[in-house]
Amino acid sequence: MSLSATVDAVRPESLAFLKELLDTPSPSGFERDGQRVWMKYVRGFATKAWNDPYNNCFASFGPEGAGVPTLAVCGHADEIGLMVNHFDDKGFVYCKAIGGIDTGSIVGKRVRFQSSVPGVQNPVVGLIGATAIHLQDKTAEGKVRKMHELFIDIGAASADEAKQRLAVGDAGVFLDGFMQLTDDLVVARALDNRIGTWIAAEALRLVAAHASDLKVRVVAVSTVQEEVGLRGAQMIARSLAPDCALVTDVGHATDSPGISHAQHGQFKLAGGPKLAVGGAMQPEVVARLAETAAGLSIPLQRAATPGGSGTDTDAIFVNGGIPCGLVSLPIRYMHTTVEMTSLRDLNRIAHLFAGFALSMKPGERFSAAL
Repeated sequence: MSLSATVDAVRPESLAFLKELLDTPSPSGFERDGQRVWMKYVRGFATKAWNDPYNNCFASFGPEGAGVPTLAVCGHADEIGLMVNHFDDKGFVYCKAIGGIDTGSIVGKRVRFQSSVPGVQNPVVGLIGATAIHLQDKTAEGKVRKMHELFIDIGAASADEAKQRLAVGDAGVFLDGFMQLTDDLVVARALDNRIGTWIAAEALRLVAAHASDLKVRVVAVSTVQEEVGLRGAQMIARSLAPDCALVTDVGHATDSPGISHAQHGQFKLAGGPKLAVGGAMQPEVVARLAETAAGLSIPLQRAATPGGSGTDTDAIFVNGGIPCGLVSLPIRYMHTTVEMTSLRDLNRIAHLFAGFALSMKPGERFSAAL
């Protein structure tokens, strides 16, 4: 079956993998459980799968040897979350943010912590206290509280009782899970960016299904700690040193109310993946992505990216000048618990990256003759 025949339809097994991946807690620095889900899936078709000491994960397929280029297909595994920082004498828990969190959007949310306290086996659930409107200080009305002002109620009556269930440094994520709104639109708390690791895995599965046409080594990469500084990407750029890297992340869909298109560009949800153009994206790689998309009838939305992209691309291309391309998935409500996107566009990126891999020739390098 050709790539174009399946470009718009996510197969049931792949959708089940997506749901499990998104619902498995994976905050930055604590990605191990989510990475286990990813590794279990890719081992079904990869010729080799491995991880490094910080749990960056890799899965490869294709020929190896002298003159065979390595193409990396990268997404990051981590999500934003909270880390226990303090217990007050009444047993309320105070946290630091893991990654960029809009504190105004999380009041009243439930949080699931994985405890490191000996003997505590089950997750500890708490809720971010929302003082009843009747009791609020009206002089502070409209003020958005800072992270250190938010407290989490785990049902403990004292600091000692709370410390029997949680320890400083324990990480938590919001409880909101995967939900399918329509045949195409889905909502989840962690589209940013386990959808990228899903795309990397799916692209590898697709090239494995077209093994006879593959002339390069493809390595799917699931990186860690992107949300706190692109750290995993820096590690894998040096350890894997690919000849070319295709990166995917989420990008803003700007078709909801209140967003300036003059400032942020015009991007439609379900309107096609976003192809980044700018300094971090090597022009020949960008051109090949556009050509491949046209051949697969995949619509693209071009995104002006003159400086940093805010994605793993920024860390990969500067480490040895690795030629990179970035294709982002348009989502609404980024860094909230209700991120929304299109399954069709998600699947399109996996097919685009697989098509790119299948278009590469032995010994091919992306650079301009000056």
